[in-house]
Amino acid sequence: MDGFASGKLGYPLPLLTAPAPANSSLERTMNILLAGPRGFCAGVNMAIETLETAIRIHGTPIYVYHEIVHNKHVVERFEREGAVFVDRVEEIPEGAVLLFSAHGVAPEVRRVATERRLLAIDATCPLVTKVHLEAIKYAKSGHRIVLIGHEGHDEVIGTMGQAPEAFTLVDSPEDVDSLPFGPEDRLAYLTQTTLSVDDASRIIIRLKARFPHIVGPPKDDICYATQNRQEAVRVLADSADVVIVLGSQNSSNSQRLAELSRERGIPSHLIDGASEIDPAWFRGDETVVITAGASAPESVVQDCVRWLQDRYGATVEERSIREEDVYFPLPRELRSGAASRPLAPGS
Repeated sequence: MDGFASGKLGYPLPLLTAPAPANSSLERTMNILLAGPRGFCAGVNMAIETLETAIRIHGTPIYVYHEIVHNKHVVERFEREGAVFVDRVEEIPEGAVLLFSAHGVAPEVRRVATERRLLAIDATCPLVTKVHLEAIKYAKSGHRIVLIGHEGHDEVIGTMGQAPEAFTLVDSPEDVDSLPFGPEDRLAYLTQTTLSVDDASRIIIRLKARFPHIVGPPKDDICYATQNRQEAVRVLADSADVVIVLGSQNSSNSQRLAELSRERGIPSHLIDGASEIDPAWFRGDETVVITAGASAPESVVQDCVRWLQDRYGATVEERSIREEDVYFPLPRELRSGAASRPLAPGS
């Protein structure tokens, strides 16, 4: 394919060419700072590779419970390849192949899948699974669990489903003030993995101030990738006139990146791709920080870079705060011998 290189997981990555000549009418050219780390995390890489492998082994249609990851481009790509995204397991024909998304599911979803004789492949991010196991542990030991997260998010629904009777959801320090618990209640807290580190910290501080006996996980639940991408924006925002975050509106971690720069008074725009860039955001001589949420393909980042290069003669600098080398293997269902055999119709 002309002008493209092959991405690790099959996404075409545009090759960056040398910056276009600067507009001679400008005294200073636009400078793009590409934040690093950005884009796909290990959990997203694993989920995408899982769906690619499942399609290759089992063919299509293949059913996915909720969006595989919260990104428009990824979902549309797999729809073109024959994946069917559903919100209810009951919509899936008996005996079909079902893939659980990276956000995790409640035990009730697994039970219904078993009843319908579905071949279930679990692409839940291991860091989400960690939170599920903590929830089960606390519930079994008699704790009431305060979950810090956003109501309605797929990950929150799956986590609370591990022990529905034990959970109370909060998403602000003010919510903590209205919790009905007393000193006699055994309390624990957990967090959604894609929250703002600063927001979660404020809520945890309020929880510990009001309930000194509350316990939490030995290691933060907010995932490494979320923390790294937020830190990169925090470090680079002071140099920025504008911040562009590549990601979909339903991506929690992408929303947090945009909020982080806005809190610092920097205009920030969360967009799905170059087609959503508004020239009114720029004079043509800004420093523009570009980053991407953990489910946004690198190809959309490079599309935006090229758009700014073509229009403003922008120069490009990579600014990475740290390297990431985390890798999650494919689910065991795709590492077993049984996974290499397509299902017979009606099996």
